[in-house]
Amino acid sequence: MQSMTLAQLRATASVGGVAGVTLKGQGGGFFVEIATRSGQDAFLAKARSTEPRRFGNPTSALIVLRAVGIAVARLDATHWNPDQKNMSRSRQSRAEAMRGAHEAAAYNAWLADEIRASIDDLRPSIPHDEVMSGMDADIAALPKKKRA
Repeated sequence: MQSMTLAQLRATASVGGVAGVTLKGQGGGFFVEIATRSGQDAFLAKARSTEPRRFGNPTSALIVLRAVGIAVARLDATHWNPDQKNMSRSRQSRAEAMRGAHEAAAYNAWLADEIRASIDDLRPSIPHDEVMSGMDADIAALPKKKRA
């Protein structure tokens, strides 16, 4: 059986080359099997790969198929087992990813505010050399044991 990327499926469907589509349950996920009018069956593959594209639920696959222009699909749940669902993308891992995204967004907003405040500051700028000599003097004034 051959593989077909989403772009290839879109092109094949647009010229009427798709005879039918079946969502085949396998383990905890679903794969898209494509019957073409030329008689060569294929499966939907990941982009830039020949590895089958796996969907965690049939709704996700149907959304993709509908976007391609395929509105009718069969469902084969013979070998589907919801107990084998891949839990690596669980709610907890999604929550951690969202928490990280919110923290990054908050940091970016804080940084943008700091930059804007600096740009809007009406006080005259201090030359770099003057700032550095002041910092060098502050460092030299520290007790020797704290410098290390």
